[in-house]
Amino acid sequence: MPSRWLHERKTEHYYNKAKEEGYRSRASYKLKQLNAEFGFFKGARRVLDMGAAPGGWLQVAGESITSGLVVGVDLKEIYPLYMDNVETIVGDVTDSVVQDEVLGRFRGEKADVVLSDMAPNVIGIWEVDDLRQIHLARTALNIADKLLREDGWMVVKVFQGKEHEAFIREMKAMFEKVYIVKPRASRKGSAEVYVVAKNLRKDRSLPEEFGTDVKPSQIVEDDDTEPLPGDNLPDYGEPEEYGKKRL
Repeated sequence: MPSRWLHERKTEHYYNKAKEEGYRSRASYKLKQLNAEFGFFKGARRVLDMGAAPGGWLQVAGESITSGLVVGVDLKEIYPLYMDNVETIVGDVTDSVVQDEVLGRFRGEKADVVLSDMAPNVIGIWEVDDLRQIHLARTALNIADKLLREDGWMVVKVFQGKEHEAFIREMKAMFEKVYIVKPRASRKGSAEVYVVAKNLRKDRSLPEEFGTDVKPSQIVEDDDTEPLPGDNLPDYGEPEEYGKKRL
């Protein structure tokens, strides 16, 4: 299975396109396609990217934000990008100490865009993988509540599992506009979708504490050396409401 998967990966369009154009991950094109549709980088000066390794989204954000600050955080060390407007943090974003460091990098300023491409190391037990993914998504939502400006944008990856609809309701309780999107660059067999949201509600409410004894495993980004989070997970079908789009 791994050798077959690697063969398919290396003959895949966006994998080869990333290699040719110097991006560290095929996931770069997911972010490019999302931004082309919603334009969240237009006029933005401060961006947070969670689950940033190996740096594909950081490259896109850094190119889009010509002046300002892009902060990337991941458990894995991110090889230097040599972009003056990009800073990185190595740490577990579910840890309150790391969260404080993330907020500190913005020096009291609000972020224009908060991105989360975080995903757990999938173990193949769908119920566990789904719970871990939603835990990370809710962590990102909590950070956005503290850091994002009121008219800012949030983009967060989720799996289409049992907790998916509950999380969408939580996003709608936080934001005035919420869309569910699957970019063309997402693999067809993947259960991942992206929730794109704008305008924090003044009367917003955060999700309740995630009641599970399942501890999130290492956060990983969709790079070109590991199986894509969600690739081999069951497909629960595509949601039809909340303004879903296929880019």
